[in-house]
Amino acid sequence: MTQQRLMSRKKPSYPVSRKLDVFLDQYNRKIEIPIFYEDLLRFAGSVVVYDDEGNDTLWVRVYYSDAERVEIDLSLKRVYSILHSDGTDRIFQYLNVDAVDFCTFGNSKPFRIKIRNILNDNFIYFYVKKADASRIYGLELEHMLSPYNLNYLVYRNTLIEEHISGIPGDIFIKNMLPNCTDSQKSQLAKEFVKFNERCMIQLLGDMRSYNYVIIPIHDFDHVVFRIRAIDFDQQCYEGKLNVYRPQFFKENLKMVGLVQDRLLDDSIEQYKVEERSIIAKRIISANKRIKRLISAAKADKISSQENVDRLKMEIFDFTKDLKFKRCRNMGQILNLTLDFVKRNYENVSMRQIIEKKIELK
Repeated sequence: MTQQRLMSRKKPSYPVSRKLDVFLDQYNRKIEIPIFYEDLLRFAGSVVVYDDEGNDTLWVRVYYSDAERVEIDLSLKRVYSILHSDGTDRIFQYLNVDAVDFCTFGNSKPFRIKIRNILNDNFIYFYVKKADASRIYGLELEHMLSPYNLNYLVYRNTLIEEHISGIPGDIFIKNMLPNCTDSQKSQLAKEFVKFNERCMIQLLGDMRSYNYVIIPIHDFDHVVFRIRAIDFDQQCYEGKLNVYRPQFFKENLKMVGLVQDRLLDDSIEQYKVEERSIIAKRIISANKRIKRLISAAKADKISSQENVDRLKMEIFDFTKDLKFKRCRNMGQILNLTLDFVKRNYENVSMRQIIEKKIELK
């Protein structure tokens, strides 16, 4: 399937609604910060950033006039302190803003900030982006329903995101996957099945290989891998269900091949049910927070009516749940999707899976 057929036109940016703003305030995501996205656009010039092999990374390193630089550096240090420390200026003397990079590719056109500790040369990144409601819903859902916590801040029209460490999926597939052992390939196949299922349930779209990272973890005498999304721009927007299933992107063909080569059909179904079951438990665990987020989403406009009408019918065809036909917006579709998973999988046990006493959908 070609990318042109799978994805629609470029997604617009949606403003933060009043109800979403209240939610962010309730859960300490809305914090006053000293710099806005537009402030970083005042750069005086830029140079192209290349990777180690001399390829254009689609990032440019920007620089500012001397007068602007002093103010911007101080503000970025304060943002770092708010995001990762106690928000005070006690650590400023140990910090240096090594680089401000601007991405010319994609919808969000983010700035990537590199902060270095001058005492030990350790460094960390964070991102400054335009606040987009779709992305914020994606970040929150990932925080609550995936195995990973996310740290981000929103203030007016600016979004601050922490950096998610890992090896970009496209680089891993090209350079590292061929050297993986048979055992590692089997484990990667399992993780891709689970990642695919998680994205579909959360309605997180466009997980092409460069929109997620693969994280190697040393566990006793072997290495295990985890797959983690890093781009949440296409949350609850597209009308095609397959956009929310990474397996259908051509960039992931080698990962799909791993699944086909390394896993039996029964194992694939087992891993799908495992992921649905753990997400059902997370929905229950974060019950009040999930309800408040969904309430904001149900009152929000984060997609076109055409996409809503198409997606609700495709999910109905997939689940046979008549309630999806009555949905009027993406928030309602998301609500029913999570409710469907919760109802059908919260009490699933491994014995039921093994003995096939449940219907695997």
